[in-house]
Amino acid sequence: MKIIKNILGALWALWVLIAFIVTLILFLIPFLLFCYFLPDPQRTKRMIVFSRVWMAVLLPMIGCPLTVKGRENFAPGQEYVVVCNHNSFLDIFIATPAIPGANKTIAKIELSRIPVFGLVYKAGSVLVDRKSDASRKESMRKMKETLDSGLHMCIYPEGTRNKTKEPLKSFQSGAFRLAIDTGKPIIPAVIFNTRKALPADKTFYARPHPLAMHFLPPVKALENETAASLQHRVFEIMRDYYTKHQP
Repeated sequence: MKIIKNILGALWALWVLIAFIVTLILFLIPFLLFCYFLPDPQRTKRMIVFSRVWMAVLLPMIGCPLTVKGRENFAPGQEYVVVCNHNSFLDIFIATPAIPGANKTIAKIELSRIPVFGLVYKAGSVLVDRKSDASRKESMRKMKETLDSGLHMCIYPEGTRNKTKEPLKSFQSGAFRLAIDTGKPIIPAVIFNTRKALPADKTFYARPHPLAMHFLPPVKALENETAASLQHRVFEIMRDYYTKHQP
């Protein structure tokens, strides 16, 4: 049974790859024509519209329809630091279009070098080379500029995909220092089932499974609160919510 399951998973992964490439090419044409050469934040705002259409087509095609809850937690005219758990590559594709309003993601620079996809990836991201202290400092400056321009920032504080059996990996401090420095509230966002659809611990394996993303009420830094304290509070909120609501 395990062999059959792996074969079916590989066949479905092939279908996911084909669907991704075909829809990416179809999406890329209007993106290049109507988005790529615009200045920010206009480029990002328009790109988000196209990416929502792209995911609305792709996710049902690969058997992974997305349910989103909690959009009402975003107040109009308010920028947020959105922090998400990270279990799978799928998280990147569903989070950006699911967040109400235009947003950028902090993202590792390596993926921007992928042919074709890298164009879209760079347009919607603040890139960082995690091996470079200078790059990390520059990324913090760019994230502050992003928030100042009226966009949200989406950050995965676990840093990398969670391959453990724990609900969350320990958080890094960047998102919480950004919230403290800018005075922006944090929206905790919990993503469900991407680990089941596209497991991080398997090579070329996928399966259809409904996905969900829940936006929780905003968390504001308390007066004189440290980034470490804010980080601890948000971690507990997300861990407890994930544990309680994970199917």
